[in-house]
Amino acid sequence: MASTRTTTLVLFIICLIFIQELEIHGLEIHGENQDMAAAHQHIDCGGKCGHRCSKAGRPKICMRACKTCCQRCNCVPPGTAGNQNACPCYASLTTHGGKLKCP
Repeated sequence: MASTRTTTLVLFIICLIFIQELEIHGLEIHGENQDMAAAHQHIDCGGKCGHRCSKAGRPKICMRACKTCCQRCNCVPPGTAGNQNACPCYASLTTHGGKLKCP
């Protein structure tokens, strides 16, 4: 009987500690680290790639490659060409042939 009470008490204390840890981490996300939380939000790849590929000679191929890169990197460089230094991940993806994958 005493061992059951002890086990219940230990589990209760562990649950309280766990709940407190969740609250602390929740406050960090909603408080000081809002920039990090915003960085983890997914962007509108269709809209960003639509603009990026708007002047491409083959827009369907451009869109397919851009959306793949966007989904992997969660970033699309500004403008219709260039500016790849704005998204290092986007600029580093290559095809099996070693060519740059992202438009």
